[in-house]
Amino acid sequence: MNFKLSYIPKRSEKPRNQGVTMMMDKGLSLRETEDFIESSGHLTDVVKFGFGTSYVTQNLEQKIKLYKKAGIRPYFGGTLFEAFYARGKFDQYIKLLNQYDLDLAEISDGSIIIPHDIKCELIEKMSKDRTVMSEVGSKDSGILISPAKWIRMMHSELEAGSWKVIAEGRESGNVGVFRPNGTAHTLLINRIISKIAPQDILWEAPQKNQQVWFIKLFGAEVNLGNIAPKDLIPLECLRLGLRGDTFFEYLPKKVEERLKQINDEDEEDES
Repeated sequence: MNFKLSYIPKRSEKPRNQGVTMMMDKGLSLRETEDFIESSGHLTDVVKFGFGTSYVTQNLEQKIKLYKKAGIRPYFGGTLFEAFYARGKFDQYIKLLNQYDLDLAEISDGSIIIPHDIKCELIEKMSKDRTVMSEVGSKDSGILISPAKWIRMMHSELEAGSWKVIAEGRESGNVGVFRPNGTAHTLLINRIISKIAPQDILWEAPQKNQQVWFIKLFGAEVNLGNIAPKDLIPLECLRLGLRGDTFFEYLPKKVEERLKQINDEDEEDES
């Protein structure tokens, strides 16, 4: 960091297992990718080429090399995996990952239905050669999954070899662990974390209010994903208590009390 400041929470260093930040690349140009790396690469752990954007993105191979050179792990979004799987092309998908030398992959079933035992078999197979993240939850707001089923699926996928299970939220932040208005499904999340270790979950949280909510619940080292490129630095400031939304999360009580006392004395003087 550029200077010292007390009462800043400690952040683990890259490559890290906690406090992971996943940026969602929905079609950055090469120049935009270089600019992003210069400004925010040190804060970014993984980059997801959102949904099927890698199919139409220009200079894909060069972008992947730029990210990897900067110590960022890129991977294709789960929707692309589903597009291959739905067409009976799983083996071709593996060849595609090898072609682009990607050591990180996502397996999801947010758009199609994959029997869960088969999904776990795919996770186990793929995790033998690369790191796998698997996504739980549907992209369809009309499909409701019980907390018990969320827990059962997350546990099984971690057992099958997933590094992190991704809690579905989409890039819009209004499905999965969120209500249609973007607020968190508090009961669902509390039930999940009563059985699944929070460090094993990456929460898709594209909206600032969602990021604040998770940071206040889990602290600076929560795993967050679907972050827009322009939001990486603002998010890190939220993690560190350097924005108004989380300003008092890490300050000692004595500091709050002193500030309150100064404010009270000032109000007395004015009266």
